[in-house]
Amino acid sequence: MSSDSVHVLEPGLETAVQELPGRIGYWEQGFPPSGPVDSWSFRLANLLVGNARDTAALECQFLGPTLRLERDVTLAVTGADMSPKLDDQPIAMWTSVKARAGQVLALSAALSGARSYIAFSGGIATEPVLGSRAVFHMARIGGTALQAGTTLPLGTHGDPAFAPKTVAEDARPTLSTDRLWRVECVPGPNDDWLTPDFNEAFFAAEWIIQGKSNRTGIRLTGPEFQFAERAFDKKPEHGQDPSNILDHGYPLGAVNLAGQTPIILINDAPSTGGFINPFTVPSGAFWKLGQARPGEKISFVRTSVSEAQDLARRLDGYASPASLRDV
Repeated sequence: MSSDSVHVLEPGLETAVQELPGRIGYWEQGFPPSGPVDSWSFRLANLLVGNARDTAALECQFLGPTLRLERDVTLAVTGADMSPKLDDQPIAMWTSVKARAGQVLALSAALSGARSYIAFSGGIATEPVLGSRAVFHMARIGGTALQAGTTLPLGTHGDPAFAPKTVAEDARPTLSTDRLWRVECVPGPNDDWLTPDFNEAFFAAEWIIQGKSNRTGIRLTGPEFQFAERAFDKKPEHGQDPSNILDHGYPLGAVNLAGQTPIILINDAPSTGGFINPFTVPSGAFWKLGQARPGEKISFVRTSVSEAQDLARRLDGYASPASLRDV
């Protein structure tokens, strides 16, 4: 076993290596971009350990892993609170921690939110596949979710003089405490396939997140969709169901309507298909999708394209060294 590695004692629930910007340029061949769902928390974890903010790190879902460190590292845990401990002693979230070879980092079940991120100084140095270390677990592209007994290689040590940091309170994502997430959403591209009244009802409703949700899509339960005349008076190639349309590209964040089940397409989603996408969640709101849990609710907030662009710029500003403070 290499001394420049992390040994997996317990894998947690589909804990996997992720990286930004993900696997770009292969979506039309069936390989989605993948990458972390909550890029805000992911990037802050990397900055806390002195890495470039898009460096490969771990995404943990609902239940975190137990890992033995095989070298001295600086590490950080951000995102959902999984009560991280180092050798059974609690450590602070959103803060750099100096750890020694042989120590054990353990995360438990998420107390709030859904996904935690663990970054190590030097980053995770698994072999890139199609240009990225991001794992598409369902197809085993870039590897798989962690398995007990395996090791993760670490990259070149960062700056040994890097001083521990913490993330300023106002630069951290605020996780929902009332089980209701207010998620920005842009009308289109296929909102004209729904009645004007239902377009309004979509934003007025509270949608429940189904347990069948995953990194491919977040399934929702809510009011019955009402379709415009064009959804019924259409050419045969558009399909029989009113939610069917001639196959076209799906944007990330699309609220994809399969019959009466809306599915928000996220990081591991398909690139194309024959269902309408009447609304789209912009990238700046993805972190909320990454932290929302089954049984919680989403209330969509009507957002313009320019407002969505401003949201993305604001998020990019938070995920920067300016958000760090000395411990």
